[in-house]
Amino acid sequence: MKYIKVIAIFAGVLIPFLIGGISIAILGDYGWTVFMIVPFLMGFIPVYIIGRKQEIQLRESYKIGFATLGVVIFALLIFAIEGIICIVMASPLLILFVWLGAYLGYKTNAGNWLNPTNSTLMLLLLCGLSMSFDTVNKTEELIPVRTKVIVNAPIEKVWENVVTFDKIDAPQDWIFKTGISCPTDATIKGEGEGAIRYCNFTTGSFVEPITTWDEPELLQFDVVEQPIPMNEYNPFWDIHPPHLEGYFVSKKGQFKLNRLADNKTELEGTTWYTLKILPQAYWNLWSDFVIHKIHKRVLNHIKSSAENK
Repeated sequence: MKYIKVIAIFAGVLIPFLIGGISIAILGDYGWTVFMIVPFLMGFIPVYIIGRKQEIQLRESYKIGFATLGVVIFALLIFAIEGIICIVMASPLLILFVWLGAYLGYKTNAGNWLNPTNSTLMLLLLCGLSMSFDTVNKTEELIPVRTKVIVNAPIEKVWENVVTFDKIDAPQDWIFKTGISCPTDATIKGEGEGAIRYCNFTTGSFVEPITTWDEPELLQFDVVEQPIPMNEYNPFWDIHPPHLEGYFVSKKGQFKLNRLADNKTELEGTTWYTLKILPQAYWNLWSDFVIHKIHKRVLNHIKSSAENK
């Protein structure tokens, strides 16, 4: 009996690992299964197993559930599966569903809600349905993010700094010190529609063919190539998890300039992107936040350059 906790936690690590591995490696999904069902099982399985063999209190149930989560996080790092920043981003979901799983594991035993056979069937059904839900709910909708600044300079001066801009100072914002890709400068080959703009980031360059050149009011472009969105930090290894390729994709963008007065211009930057990580309502909060930070860095540099000139 003294080994029951070790066995239970091992089961609470192994089974979610297998399910999460199938979802990511085979089905290519970062979705409901990975961020909701898997942490739920981390909390539920060990508490349920221990509760079938001995009496367990609710407080102890939570401790066991979060101990299992800690083992899983360490395994993700030591086996070079994931990096710290993405674990931190996912932590609100992980904590919530581990807590829920531990609570229901405790209640199932305390109240005899379900017998072991029914519990096992329920979990298998839940896991299978969640993977199907990820597959049928993939989305390709374009998500816009718009950011504005007011520039105290003529619209013509602002336009000059929109098309290309020189090296931006080293970032001070904390988000760019976590490995998130950061804009550095922009160059262009050609002029007018068909010209190729290169917006350079710390991880590489966005290649942006110009689709609308309406000087000095509107610059629109597609994105045909883009670098990885971040350099993942792992204290043990250099890693490149699958979600860095094709799960966040910038599709197009624009700069829109509006003359407010002779020496005042409204500058708006917009990015349209797709996100293949679910639940989208949660991950949109992070992606929109990061894109706004990127926009602000670029727009404030344009503002400073135009006003100084």
